[in-house]
Formats: sequence, C-alpha cells, structure tokens
Amino acid sequence: MAIDHTQAPVLRALADYRREGRLAFTPPGHKQARGADPAVREVLGDAVFLGDVLATGGLDDRLTRNRVLQRAQELMADAVHADHTFFSTCGSSLSVKAAMLAVAGPHEKLLIGRDAHKSVVSGLVLSGIEPVWVEPRWDAERHLAHPPSADEYEAAFAAHPDARGALITSPTPYGASADLRAVAEVCHRRGRPLIVDEAWGAHLPFHPDLPSWAMDAGADICVTSIHKMGSGLEQGSVFHLQGDLVEPKLLGMRADLLSTTSPSALIYAGLDGWRRQMALRGQEVMGGALDLAAQVRSAIEQIDGMHVNDRADFCGPGLADGFDPLPVVIDLDGLGISGYQAADWLRERHDIVAHLTDHRRIGAQITHGDDQETTGELLTALKDLAHAASGLPDAPRVAVPAPAGLRMAQARLPRDAFFGPTEDVPVARAAGRIAAEMITPYPPGIPAVLPGERLTEPVLRYLTSGLAAGMYLPDPTDPALETVRVTAQDDA
Repeated sequence: MAIDHTQAPVLRALADYRREGRLAFTPPGHKQARGADPAVREVLGDAVFLGDVLATGGLDDRLTRNRVLQRAQELMADAVHADHTFFSTCGSSLSVKAAMLAVAGPHEKLLIGRDAHKSVVSGLVLSGIEPVWVEPRWDAERHLAHPPSADEYEAAFAAHPDARGALITSPTPYGASADLRAVAEVCHRRGRPLIVDEAWGAHLPFHPDLPSWAMDAGADICVTSIHKMGSGLEQGSVFHLQGDLVEPKLLGMRADLLSTTSPSALIYAGLDGWRRQMALRGQEVMGGALDLAAQVRSAIEQIDGMHVNDRADFCGPGLADGFDPLPVVIDLDGLGISGYQAADWLRERHDIVAHLTDHRRIGAQITHGDDQETTGELLTALKDLAHAASGLPDAPRVAVPAPAGLRMAQARLPRDAFFGPTEDVPVARAAGRIAAEMITPYPPGIPAVLPGERLTEPVLRYLTSGLAAGMYLPDPTDPALETVRVTAQDDA
C-alpha cells in the first residue's frame, strides 16, 4: 500500500475533535480551557488547552479503532527507513531505558560507551543491568570525549562474550559521531543488537551532507529526541526498531513499564507534524539550515579570540568519524574567559541563551528554525562579548584531569550502590569511597560520577573547582557539594 506523507493522523484527529464539538466528561479537568486559570490562559493561549485531550477516548475512541497513533507511528517509521516506530511523550530519557530493558535484564551485561547520558545510568539503576564500560576516544588537548570506536567494542566483546548487546551515543551534543556501520557489524557478527542513543540526530535522515543515521547504518534500536534538533515539543521522542534481534512486542512491553498512561496528545501532534514536514520538505529545510550554519561558522571565526570547532578539530585518527556542523561549538580559550562566564554575559547583556557551556566553550545550536535575523543577533552579541572579555574577571580555573584521571573503577553495580545503605561524607574525605549518587555537569548531561564508582581525588577536585567556576550540577544530594553520598559498607 502506498504511503501518503501528506497525512498527519494525530493532527487530523485533533481537528476533528474540535470541529465535532465533543463534550467530554473525562480528564483533563480544564475541559478545553474553560476551567483553566485566566492568567494561565493569557500566557499559554487557549490553543494549548484545546489540543490537550485524552489519547484514548479523545484523540481516538475507547478501543482505539481508528488507529490514530498506530498510523502516525507507521508513517514515521517509513520516513526514516525503520521497521517499527514508537512514540514517547517522556523524552528520550524514557526511550533509551526501554531500549536497554529490551536487550538486557538484571545482572546481564551490556556494553556501554562511558560518554553515555545520565538517562542511561538511570536505566542501569532501575534495571540492575551490569555495565561494561567502553572507553570513548579522548581529545586530551580540547578535553572532549568522542564516541568509542568499533575496535573498542570488539575488544569489549572479546573480554565479555556474554554481553547481551551494546549501546553507543552518536552524535554527541558537540556534533561528533561514530562509525555506526562498523560498530553494528561488530555486534551482528555475534548476533547481538546495537542500541544507538541518537537523541541529537533527529535531522540526520533528511540530508545527504549530514552524518549517516542509525537505521541506515544497521543499528537495531535507535532513540531520537524530536524536540532537540527537530520541530517537536519538549519531551517528544521516538524510538525505532529494525531487524529480528529484538522482538517489537517485547520492546513495546518494556516501554509500557516506564511510560505514562496519560500521554500528551500535544506532544504526539508535534511528532506527527515534524514527520510530515521532513518527509515532504526535509532536504530543502535541512539544506537551508546547513547553509546558514556555514555562514555563522565563517563569521564567528573572524571574531578575534574565538574559534569554531570544525571537522578538522573533531575528526581524524583516534577522534570522531563524522561531524554535524549544526551544533556551532565556540572555543573561547583565546579570550581567556570560561563558557560559564560567556553564557551568563550573553543572557544578561543581549538576552541570548547559549546551549552547551563548559570550562572553555559555548554552543550555539543552529536549526531550521533560525534565519538571518536570529543569527545576526547572535553574531552581534558574540562580537560585543569579544570586546568585553578583557574587562571580565579572570576565569576561575577548572581542574580538568587528563583522560585517564577521569576514569574511576566500577566497584559495585549502579543499582546496588544507589539502593543500598548510604551516608553523606565531607567531600574532602570522599576519595576512596564508593559513590551512591550521580554527579553530572549539565549540559551536556554526561555523569562524571556514577553510583558504584570508587571516587578519586582528581574527579572530586574537577567537580568542586567546576562548581566554583559556574558549572551546573543538578543531581547531587548536596547542591553545594560540601558532602558526597557514598555507600555505607565499603567491603566491595
């Protein structure tokens, strides 16, 4: 049967609901905006409430006989060359956990790149899966991690032949990507599935000048955040499946364990609309974004003290295999200021909100939603920042360890450390103890400390100096990091 990508089943169902004037005696309690607080209606507008209906019994009938969601998922799968697609209204944080649970169970091994997002670590805590960490490719000069190589996964499988599969993050928030085809081949020679956390890659299937996307490279499960680089609403995520190494019904069951029974029709509509937009005009839309990003990159490179990281910086022997130019990552080392200082200055002085921030960089994410006006404002702000940088206070030093100093031994399973007896100890006495919590610089959300890792002085010094310099740490139990939560019994 021919696929008609002009259709948007979720959007059509919402339009029909409004046109037919259905009167619901069901949740949501605002009853199509009528009961919402007037001040909230003024800020959000009534369109938000009018689109906020039950998925079952609202968007579709009580037995889902119109297959509204199923048809939307089938269209999405076709658009990106997957066999099956599942929508998630709980972000890729849920999607990646569902993928992990479909591949491995409690006390089974899963190979995972150590540059994984904190949602992956949360999946380990919830599931009891035993991680086998695969080392990223470290750029010691720029203090950046790139996705692990296929050779690293080959070596990990050789050392742990009982591993149930592998997980890799590609692209990274910085735009670096892996050779996914080679990693998939390593897995498939053993009959094991590959999960790709491609949260930052929603746009990749739609232009030939972007890195190859996971389904085309042979991955079995791919997780994508449509809200990050696409047009979806926040929390809009999809996970795709192909091949016969993971049963579709099993993946659906695992997702059902974690997902809400009250999904947002608004988020479904955003996913559905993004698919139609890209299926019909994806190459044109993404081509425009790539051209604009190239102009922005060239202009920033002309600003004294700023350097835009490009393919030559990120790709090569021992580094990444591919490069996405849309995350415009700006190295500020030449200005002598930190990314934290720069982000605060841009927001306070120009109302410009940067994405990535670290001890020496900021990121300006360019998407198909940008144009000459928005990027012009960005460039003006960056030029002003360059002129103002000499008047800013000296950037507090962040004690970033060498790559080897960032790695700590996994002394216990993340689940056991997280749920076992714990105590809070002064950070000055935490080295040598086993962490019972995550500590994650955010963004990009890659934990520096995992539950079950034995803490070391270099990592603790990195985090405390980073916090003093402006690093955001959203997850430790003590936000001031004067204490660290550790396991109470250190006989592991």
